[in-house]
Amino acid sequence: MITFPIQQPVAIFFLVLLIILLGPLLFRRLKIPQIVGLILAGMAVGPYGFNLLERDASFKIFGEVGILYIMFLAAVEIDMFHLRQYMKKGIIFGLLSFLLPMGVGIFGSRYAFGVDWTTSVLIASMYASHTLVSYPIVSKFGLSNQRAAVVAVCGTIVAVLLALIALAQVVTVHLSGSFEWWNVIKLFILMAIYAAVVGYSFPWLTRRFFKANNESVAQFIFILALVLLASLLAKLIGLEGILGAFYAGLILNKMIPERSGLMRNIRFVGNAIFIPYFLIGVGMLINVGIIFKGWGVAWVALNMTVVALAAKWLAAYGSQKIFGFGAVDRQLIFGLSSGKAAATIAATMIGYDYGMLNEDIMNGAVVMILFCCLVASVGTERAAKKIRMAITSEDLSHEELGKKEYARQLVAISNPLTAAALMKMAIYMRATDNTHSITALFVRTNEDPSWKAEGRSALREAVQTGENADMRVKGVERFDINVAAALNNVGREENSTDIIIGLHRRSNIVDSFYGTMIEQLLRSTNKMIFIARCFIPVNTINRIFIVVPENAEFETGFQLWVMRLANLGAQIGSRLIIMAYPKTIDYLRATLKEGGYEVRYEFRMMNTFDDFILLSGEVNDEDLLVIVAARKGSLSYSSDLEHIPGYLGRNFKRHNLMVVYPKQF
Repeated sequence: MITFPIQQPVAIFFLVLLIILLGPLLFRRLKIPQIVGLILAGMAVGPYGFNLLERDASFKIFGEVGILYIMFLAAVEIDMFHLRQYMKKGIIFGLLSFLLPMGVGIFGSRYAFGVDWTTSVLIASMYASHTLVSYPIVSKFGLSNQRAAVVAVCGTIVAVLLALIALAQVVTVHLSGSFEWWNVIKLFILMAIYAAVVGYSFPWLTRRFFKANNESVAQFIFILALVLLASLLAKLIGLEGILGAFYAGLILNKMIPERSGLMRNIRFVGNAIFIPYFLIGVGMLINVGIIFKGWGVAWVALNMTVVALAAKWLAAYGSQKIFGFGAVDRQLIFGLSSGKAAATIAATMIGYDYGMLNEDIMNGAVVMILFCCLVASVGTERAAKKIRMAITSEDLSHEELGKKEYARQLVAISNPLTAAALMKMAIYMRATDNTHSITALFVRTNEDPSWKAEGRSALREAVQTGENADMRVKGVERFDINVAAALNNVGREENSTDIIIGLHRRSNIVDSFYGTMIEQLLRSTNKMIFIARCFIPVNTINRIFIVVPENAEFETGFQLWVMRLANLGAQIGSRLIIMAYPKTIDYLRATLKEGGYEVRYEFRMMNTFDDFILLSGEVNDEDLLVIVAARKGSLSYSSDLEHIPGYLGRNFKRHNLMVVYPKQF
C-alpha cells in the first residue's frame, strides 16, 4: 500500500525524474520558465503542497551539490579573456550589489520590524547576498561570455563573500557581545593561503591526471572530486562551499575547453540531475500558505521582497550608468543578481536557530526567496532572448556580407594513440560557430591486415572524439598509391581548406625531419597544412610560442593561419607569444584586433634568425612551439627556414611542436 509522503527510495527517484522529464513540456505550454516551473513543482509535491515527497537526505545531498554545480559551471564556462576584460566592472558591481542592499536593509529592517541593530545587519546580509539560480538560462542561450553575464557572475562572488563575512561577524557579536577584528584578519589570511594552495595544486594535479588518463568518464569524476574538495576546504576556513566551487571552476577553466567531451559531460550531468534536483529542493522549502495565516507574515514578506528586489535593481541600474551599458544588459544583470537561495537560506536558518529572527521574519524570508527566484528567472529569460536575437541578427548580416570563411578540415589518421590528439587540435582551431563537418582520413597503401586493423581503430577513435565534442565527423578509408596522393585527392573532393597531419618519427639516421610523405604533399597542394606533435593533452598546453618569418604578411593564407591559432589559444585558454619581425608585427596586431579574437597575446621582436634561437629557450614541456614555415619560392621563404628542421630535431625532440605551411596561390 502506498503511503504519503513516499518513503521508498526507488519511487522517490522515479517521481523526481518524472518531474524533470515531463515538467518542461508542461511549463513550455504554460509559457513558464523551466527554472520557475521546477521550483513550483517542488512546492506542489513537497510537505507544504500535496505532501507526495519529504525533503529527505537525497534532496539535501543532491541539492547542495546542485548549487555547487551551478557556481562551478558559471566559472568554467566564462572565457578567461572576457573575465580579465570585465573583472574590474564585476568588482564594482559586486560592491554596489552589497553596499546598497546592506544600507537599505539595515535602516529599513530597524524601523520597519523594530528589531535591534544586530538583527538588522543579519537581515540586510540576506538582501545583499544572491544566488545564480537563473544562470542555467544564460548557459542555455550560450551567453556565458556576454559582458552583462560576466559582470553579474563576478559581482555575485564579491557580494556573497562580503555578505557571508558580515553574517559571520553578526553571529560573533551576538554570541560574544563585541566585534573582533582579529576574526576578520584571520579569515583573510586563511583565504590567501587557500587561494594559493588550491590555485597551485589543482592545475598541477589535473595536468598529471589528464596525461595518465584520457577516458572522459574518469576525467569527469576527477574534476567533480576537485570541485567538492575545494568546497570542503572553503568551509573549513569559514567560507561557504559555493565560493570554493566557483574558485575551482576558475582554476580549472583553461583545462576544460568549450568544445570537448569533458565539457559536454559536465553540462549533461548538471542539467539532467544536479541542478533540477536543487531547484525542486528549493521549492520544497517554501510554504506559501503562511502568508494567509495573518497580516504580520504578509507584511514582513512583502516588505522583504520589495526591499530585496529594489536594492538589487538599483545596483544593476547604477552599474548600467557607470559602465555605459544598454537597458537589456541591465535587465540581464538584475535577473542574475536578484535570485536568492543558498546563502540566504543559510542566513535565515542561522538567525532563527540563534534566536535573532522571530517566526514571522523567518517565514517572510522564505516567501521572499520564492518571489526573488520567480523574478530572477523571468527577468533573465526575457533579457537572454533579446540578447540572443540581437547576436543572431548580427551574425546573419555578417554572413550575408561574406565576412566569414569557415574551415573545412581534413585530418590524416593512422595511429590510435595520436588520433584523438589530432582531432582535438583540429576542433580547437575552428571558429565556435563553424558547423562544417571534419573529414578524418585513413589511407591504405597495401593490404597488410595488422595495418588495416590499426588504421580502422584510429579512424573509430577520431570519429568518437568528434562526436564527444558534438562535431560532425566524416570517416573515410581510402586505398591509394601513397598517402600524399590520397590527401591531395580527398582534399579536392571534400573542398578542404586545411590539412592536419601528425609529425612522423624518424625511422633512420638519413630520414629527414618531415619525412618524404610531407615533402611530397607540400609539392602537390597549395592548401594550408598543419603538421603537429603533442606529447601532452591539448587542453593542458600553457603557452603557444609562434615563430613568424619575415614577409609572412604577403602570403595568401596569412589571415587564415592567424585565425586558426587565435581560435586554438582562445579555446584552451593559452596565451600567444608571437615572435616576428617589426613590420610583420604591425600586420599581426591589426589582424588580431580586426578579427576580435578573444585571446591574450604578446609580441617578441626578431631581427635575425639568431633572435629566434635565443627566444626559443623559453619554451618548456607544457608549451606548444609553432613554426610558420613557407614553401620554396614563396614570398616569405628564406635560407633561414632551411635550418629550422635540423634545429628542431636537435633541440626539441621532447617538446610539443606544430609547423604551419600557409595556403598559397
